[in-house]
Amino acid sequence: MKRRVVITGTGVISPLGNDAETLWNNVKAGNSGIKQLQTEDFEDIQTKIAGFIDDFRGEEYLDAKEIKRYDPFTQYGFAAAMQALKQANLDLNKADKDRIGIYIGSGAGGLGTILENHKLLLEKGARRVSPFFIPTSINNMVSGLLSIKTGFRGPSFSTVSACATSNHSIGEAYLNIAHGYTDAILAGGAEATINPLYFAGFSKMRAMSVQNDKPQQASRPFDLHRDGFVMSEGAGVLFLEEYEHAKRRGATILGEITGYGSTTDAHHITAPDYQGAAKAMQLAIERAGIKPEDVDYINAHGTSTPAGDISETKAIKTVFKEHAYQVKVSSTKSMTGHLFGAAGAIEAIITLKSLQDGIYPPTINLENPDPECDLDYVANQAVEGNIKIALSNGFGFGGHNAVIAFKKCE
Repeated sequence: MKRRVVITGTGVISPLGNDAETLWNNVKAGNSGIKQLQTEDFEDIQTKIAGFIDDFRGEEYLDAKEIKRYDPFTQYGFAAAMQALKQANLDLNKADKDRIGIYIGSGAGGLGTILENHKLLLEKGARRVSPFFIPTSINNMVSGLLSIKTGFRGPSFSTVSACATSNHSIGEAYLNIAHGYTDAILAGGAEATINPLYFAGFSKMRAMSVQNDKPQQASRPFDLHRDGFVMSEGAGVLFLEEYEHAKRRGATILGEITGYGSTTDAHHITAPDYQGAAKAMQLAIERAGIKPEDVDYINAHGTSTPAGDISETKAIKTVFKEHAYQVKVSSTKSMTGHLFGAAGAIEAIITLKSLQDGIYPPTINLENPDPECDLDYVANQAVEGNIKIALSNGFGFGGHNAVIAFKKCE
């Protein structure tokens, strides 16, 4: 029999706050974390806004040598994971560390470190490349560092599936625990991609918003005048546990994961196919043992790209049919921006908070609805309601789709 999997801890580093409670309070209030970039590095790039982090205190989690050694994405991920463990109130001295794993992914890994060392190589030669370059830049370093610091010896790896990374991490962790291979796993994602190279690449694709004069209004999912996503950075980590394991140690249960659907479009490297997204939602619902009409809320992938928002709307209609117009849908990327590999974990935590507090978070900046996006997107203001079951969607370049089903723990 499949075992129940619950969440007992969450951690966040984000443009809207460096802990889960601050993030949630800002989301409920409809606040935006998007700001103008002030450095000259972005002068020749069309997009000059981002959800960057300027108030992270790494010294609260790592010593001075470690801060110098590790890329920001590793620091963000480590900090979020330590917050999750603290909330879970896990006694490391009593825990069976062979039965606890770490699944924390990243879409880009230590991209800033790669660029920095490449510049040193070109300008000053191979001898000036840091001996820490490789271990600092590789995507799996959050999981590796956490294993060293905590002593967790269960399965540990880093998922890389672009914007679906965190949902895959959480979903695969859920399956591992549900089938009895482990008792608990730290799962999520971390990202630090605010650099000119990434901005230049996405600008050439015309994928990012260029509404630079109004940064807090630039991310506008499902709005007729949306013109692309806004890039952000940060990390989100959840501590997943087998239900009886959490109960035995008296942990506070924040919510339950009941289903997970993962599919691939097999369609195009960047253009989405709504059928793949629809199938992932359908699988998550079926595996949760529920019906589409049981779902109260969907935290949409909702990136604010013209094609993506229409595709996701079609996917929801395909799965939910008439109930699509009753279920509430919102994109919290309208406030956080798009955190790529960390997006799904941040949104999973927001979804959990929605279930706990009975509040549907808003889609801000939805002033002129796109006629092709005609669902209830909780426009501009949060709404109270009795939310018992929710989905969180994550869709990535390459056609990767991952959907998590959450249930409120009464």
